[in-house]
Amino acid sequence: MQPSARHRILVVDDDPRLRKLLVRFLGGEGFDVDVVVDAVEMERELRRVRYDLLLLDVMLPGENGFTVCKRLREAGETMSVIMLSAKGDDVDRIVGLRAGADDYIAKPFNPEELLARIQAVLRRRVAPVTEMAAADEAAVVRFGPFRLNLENRALTKGGELIPLTSGEFALLKALAEHLGQPLSREQLAELSRGREHDEQDRSIDVQVSRLRKLLGDDSQKPRLIKTVWGFGYALVQGAARSK
Repeated sequence: MQPSARHRILVVDDDPRLRKLLVRFLGGEGFDVDVVVDAVEMERELRRVRYDLLLLDVMLPGENGFTVCKRLREAGETMSVIMLSAKGDDVDRIVGLRAGADDYIAKPFNPEELLARIQAVLRRRVAPVTEMAAADEAAVVRFGPFRLNLENRALTKGGELIPLTSGEFALLKALAEHLGQPLSREQLAELSRGREHDEQDRSIDVQVSRLRKLLGDDSQKPRLIKTVWGFGYALVQGAARSK
């Protein structure tokens, strides 16, 4: 299935064969694809072009993919990021998610699986801020001092927009649509990613930890995202903190 609009993808990988394969395959699926070999060339392209998604290899010459992703997120970049790695173990996947990646896929991978993951991540992509004014108020979920608009995918606090990655929005949306209702890790994986949860996979816990940090929610005594021990998590109404 081709995307309805031509999304731009930047591939950051030093393997020339993989770059050539991805340009040919993803280009055939209707994407505009550019390729670079390292973080230096990536920075040059990001100053020149606005991309919708970054396919970022972990093992790059110079700065590795983990630190690149972390640096982009700390700078407020909300572009979707899928990390590519020859290592498929849980430790690397968790490190990638903690760095701010939306998804992680191990090499070698089936191009069709990569395509499916790209499409899933892009469906969750944060909408432009300019859409906020036209949003339907009925689509707004309030919790604590925050407002989450499910239509334009905007999280605000006191009128100030808080940038969300597509993965962060998808998980927060799943929790917000079931406000006050405990959801298991399996339910959260299905609602936010559309796929089954592996009991050994800690990515939901990692993403909850990231959301709590983003919301200023104390992980030891959370007011908003409560832990339901042995089960999962629940987003609760909370209370707006006085200034």
